[in-house]
Amino acid sequence: MEILLDEYYKQNLHVNGYVERKVQLDQRSCQICGVSLSGKTTLLKQYLLTCKKLSYIYIDCRDIRIDVAMFNRLLPRYCHNKSIDIVALDNYHNALTLPPVAQLLLTTEAPVADLDLPCVTLMPLDYEEFLAYEMKYDSTALNHFLQLGGLPVMQTLPSDQRHLYLQQTLQHRLSAIEFAVLLFIARSPTLKLSTFAIYEKLKTERKLSKDLLYKSVVSLKQKRYVFHVKKFHHDRAVAKSYLCDIALKNALTHQKNFRLLFENLIFLELHKRGRSVYYSDKVDFYIPSQRRIVLCMPFANEEVLFKTVEPIEEFMITQGVTHVKVVTMSSSATLQHPFVDVEMLPFSEWAIIEGE
Repeated sequence: MEILLDEYYKQNLHVNGYVERKVQLDQRSCQICGVSLSGKTTLLKQYLLTCKKLSYIYIDCRDIRIDVAMFNRLLPRYCHNKSIDIVALDNYHNALTLPPVAQLLLTTEAPVADLDLPCVTLMPLDYEEFLAYEMKYDSTALNHFLQLGGLPVMQTLPSDQRHLYLQQTLQHRLSAIEFAVLLFIARSPTLKLSTFAIYEKLKTERKLSKDLLYKSVVSLKQKRYVFHVKKFHHDRAVAKSYLCDIALKNALTHQKNFRLLFENLIFLELHKRGRSVYYSDKVDFYIPSQRRIVLCMPFANEEVLFKTVEPIEEFMITQGVTHVKVVTMSSSATLQHPFVDVEMLPFSEWAIIEGE
């Protein structure tokens, strides 16, 4: 086992074509949490490359050569003998014991509650981060984003390999039931999906207990593969389900519903900015803290703007809404409304403004 530790300690880390992320690591210990392919390993290695070579050891915990019992016994002594200050455990699992060093850096999908370490969440790229990969900022950038999504690895894979690679990665990283749930959500013609409805469908395809299904849904939420948005002031209403990245929808189904894909895209931009959002009747997203509504209408134009706002006037007055943003693919317009500021603008502009 010590030979394996020597191998990890002496290895030279490599990061190809690193593009800076909004999330940065510093000298504090933490768990880096996020879905597979979100860029956790790259972020971790890039940070280690800024540290003195002999001050750290990087270990990929998926390595089948690791004997857990021996690892737990030898690693603390090894770190002491080599004066290692930083231990980086990629793909950490809680069977491993953490050594007493100055800085611990772990990557996991879901936060490990038993560890007294803060969680740094790394989501897939938002639109502003995605633009750093683009050669030029023009109308093609959004089309590329819609094709590739926000998983950085998609930038480097040949187009004919992307979908299969993502399918295989998800099947490897998730349980069979978790993958089936994710597949069902991706292929659903509606965003409003109750856990019971998912159970009723999947039990016709496989032997499945309700308890296991519910645990799998909770696990997907904890790992942030799936997000639920509640109806405003109606906690018992069916929540809307969104995927962690639109690349999943592209890879898991050939059934195209651009309106739902576009809404998922807008939700992710809001979520990555820390917005607490709800939905309501004819209201895609309501942000109570800002008294603001965001509507998703990819192909709307100025002519339909008034008709869009009219059905939600009662909601706007009741909640004291001050701003309505209608996000489109390319159209821009403003509406002189007696109660609120109404603006229609393209996603490429809205996403940048939202991040300010």
